[in-house]
Amino acid sequence: MTNHSYSMKEALIFSQRMAQLSKALWKAVEKDWQNWIKPYDLNINEHHILWIAYHLNGASISDVARFGVMHVSTAFNFSKKLEERGFLQFSKKENDKRNTYVQITEKGEQTLLALMESYDPRNNSVFKSTAPLRDLFGKFPDLMEVMAIIKNIYGSDFMDILEKSIHNIDQDFDEVDGTLVQTAAKKTPTN
Repeated sequence: MTNHSYSMKEALIFSQRMAQLSKALWKAVEKDWQNWIKPYDLNINEHHILWIAYHLNGASISDVARFGVMHVSTAFNFSKKLEERGFLQFSKKENDKRNTYVQITEKGEQTLLALMESYDPRNNSVFKSTAPLRDLFGKFPDLMEVMAIIKNIYGSDFMDILEKSIHNIDQDFDEVDGTLVQTAAKKTPTN
């Protein structure tokens, strides 16, 4: 007798469906992501680290690893490469000498913002594949069930950072003639 309300067969089918669909989707997302950032000579980990440092307005390497879903050594090594290129700055806090923190530099922020402004949905196969759903239902998929799964795996903090980054994009960018541009209120004097 089992103590759960699902069969082993049902659990296996769900797990395999999730694994296969996730892998297929990731391959498409990865290709789209790499093609988007390639002109800026960044890889996915570097872009993700810049993204996290920008939205957290400074983050520990542990935060970068947790929110970037990467090993701490990966977060540190790619952050170091970004520092060498002038995109990040490393620091220690007076009250926390154990952790290393990264802060996005002006050069890093300008690169990240230029990347966001260069986004073209016509070059994104995952986005384009959802367009028929938007046409049919009048909106993009909500992904609420996927978000609930991710929240149960990675926790509320992970989802809070995701939502903060989405909110920042909404607040920091406007669309002008079909192109994303940084809002006037967000622009720094050097932009």
